[in-house]
Amino acid sequence: QVQLVESGGGLVQAGGSLRLSCAASGRTFSHYTMGWYRQAPGKEREFVASITWSGGMVDYADSVKGRLTISRNDATDTVYLRMNSLKPENSAIYYCNAPGVFVTELASTVDYWGKGTLVNVSS
Repeated sequence: QVQLVESGGGLVQAGGSLRLSCAASGRTFSHYTMGWYRQAPGKEREFVASITWSGGMVDYADSVKGRLTISRNDATDTVYLRMNSLKPENSAIYYCNAPGVFVTELASTVDYWGKGTLVNVSS
């Protein structure tokens, strides 16, 4: 069974830091772009950051540039999101995403999502 499992969320004070992890299992994602999204209460899910395979290119939402760093370890099929200088408005459920993964059995692509990890930033 293919899974993306996020961890590392929690309660942190404003100005603090967290490192989220996304561990993949059931197949390798080393040749695919992976990313992070977040969804705050009452809001739509939004893009946070992405990283191409081998970490060749990264992309960030304008609102997080300079404070968040995405990285990956393809040897362990893990993607990380380092978050610094956290603000209360960064509170959300953070989801790991692997879009457009080709599944041989389906002869089609699948977008994989984790179940999310909650980040709560107190003021």
